[in-house]
Amino acid sequence: MSTASTRLPEGRYGRSTDERADRTLKIVGAVLAAALLGLVGWFGYHYVAQSEISAEVISFEPGQESVQVHLEVRKDAGADGYCTVRSQAENGAEVGRADFHFDGDATRIDKVVTLRTTSPGTTAELLGCHTG
Repeated sequence: MSTASTRLPEGRYGRSTDERADRTLKIVGAVLAAALLGLVGWFGYHYVAQSEISAEVISFEPGQESVQVHLEVRKDAGADGYCTVRSQAENGAEVGRADFHFDGDATRIDKVVTLRTTSPGTTAELLGCHTG
């Protein structure tokens, strides 16, 4: 016994709709991937190259009513900006937050700042730096 073939003869009826759909999906996928790659690249460039001020917490010393925070700030010469620092209590509640301004021609600033707190703070966290 032989079984009848259900396949259409090659080349007789043109391409199937599945092949057209696959090609269309590949093209749409490639366009979307290129757009996503371009968007990620633009945001990456903007974040890294356009950043005029950045900082990090070197150390901190908690106290009863304040936290001493040692900040190292790197910025473009002549750029003015500020960094936001916060402190949290042992239970995670925020007990202090302040902006510290930096200006001048120096490109690297080491500074110990005092963050006043409403109760004893156990952390010092740099939330971010901004120009302006």
